[in-house]
Amino acid sequence: MNTTGSALLTDHYELTMISAALKDGTADRQCVFEVFARRLPTGRRYGVVAGTDRLIEMITDFRFDPAEIEYLRSAGVVDQPTADWLAGYRFTGDIDGYAEGELFFPGSPILTVSGRFAECVVLETLILSVLNHDCAIAAAAARMVTAARGRPIIEMGSRRTHEQAAVAAARAAYLAGFASTSNLAAGRRFGIPTTGTSAHAFTLLHDDEPAAFGSQVAALGKNTTLLVDTYDISQGIRNAIAVAGPDLRAVRIDSGDLSVLAQQSRELLDSLGATETKIIVSGDMDEYSIATLAAEPVDMYGAGTAVVTGSGAPTAGLVYKLVEVAGRAVVKRSENKATVGGRKTAVRRHKPTGTATEEIIVSQGVPDHQSNDRLLQRSYIAAGEPQTRPSLLQSRDHLRQNLISIPWEGLKLSAGDPAIPVIIIPTA
Repeated sequence: MNTTGSALLTDHYELTMISAALKDGTADRQCVFEVFARRLPTGRRYGVVAGTDRLIEMITDFRFDPAEIEYLRSAGVVDQPTADWLAGYRFTGDIDGYAEGELFFPGSPILTVSGRFAECVVLETLILSVLNHDCAIAAAAARMVTAARGRPIIEMGSRRTHEQAAVAAARAAYLAGFASTSNLAAGRRFGIPTTGTSAHAFTLLHDDEPAAFGSQVAALGKNTTLLVDTYDISQGIRNAIAVAGPDLRAVRIDSGDLSVLAQQSRELLDSLGATETKIIVSGDMDEYSIATLAAEPVDMYGAGTAVVTGSGAPTAGLVYKLVEVAGRAVVKRSENKATVGGRKTAVRRHKPTGTATEEIIVSQGVPDHQSNDRLLQRSYIAAGEPQTRPSLLQSRDHLRQNLISIPWEGLKLSAGDPAIPVIIIPTA
């Protein structure tokens, strides 16, 4: 049974709250919930919004089917009035938020959900599941893209995560600037370019390395990439050029001291006349290992585990909090977790040159407009109807422009303050 679109991919307590709110008459109170991060992961200077397009599709299709409702009743999760309410569930409120590819910082209201309490609160787990995952992947991938300094990166982490998370991760990495993915489902679903070479198993399958290379070239032509580190890398390169000729597209190295091996491999390829053959390196690459290879003759990187795990920050740390009820700002005041009440409006402020200087967030109001300000929120769903959204390519370009706009210190891989300060002006 396929449950990937199930409304049951949520937490029990969402329905507990709905049951109680239906009984006491508060379920239909108009509310505003916001998604934000109290802080960035350790060492990060910015976050990246990703996954919103996927999320809006899922919210549009969010339904409880009869079999799911029967399960909830038989398990004693909900009473009959709640079951009846769930049977007719459709989100009829509004959703506004930052565009995919937008940068965010502590306190940035990256998604605002407005509507009746019950219809908004039931979406909490879904919203946080999607955004915490995709934003974490996109932020890590964006740092890798910066470290690569224009050299392409292949996303190849499918074998290191859940099968559905792999597809979402490939999308987030592509949004962040990766050139392609190894995941075919992501290629089909999102139009991402796909690529692939071969594994050591293919070389080991054959009687010797030249036979394996010959088979691959015979099937795919010289515009392929040969994996040359199954045995001896230098001999592997010699075998690759002997089989494919000096116009072989690329060789891949997946192990060893990549800095030294890249230099040696480039020298060897050039001596064999393969001056245009590219060198691709892979093997537990992250933003730091990519950065250490900046001066080496590497043409392309392959990154897997670090991408799909957020390179040490597998969640963006986003929360979903009620900030307004019936037009009245509400505030959570528990120790170390206080929030600013009221619906927020956010703008990014820039110098005339285009460099971002700060983010201004106003509660229950609108920031005083200055020249070069950019409003950060846009409509995704209005009165239950999805609005036109940017394409993945447009979001990808939006992030590229955003990364250009922040001060250069904000792109450093070292720990430091957020790339720009955030000023939150609470309601009076």
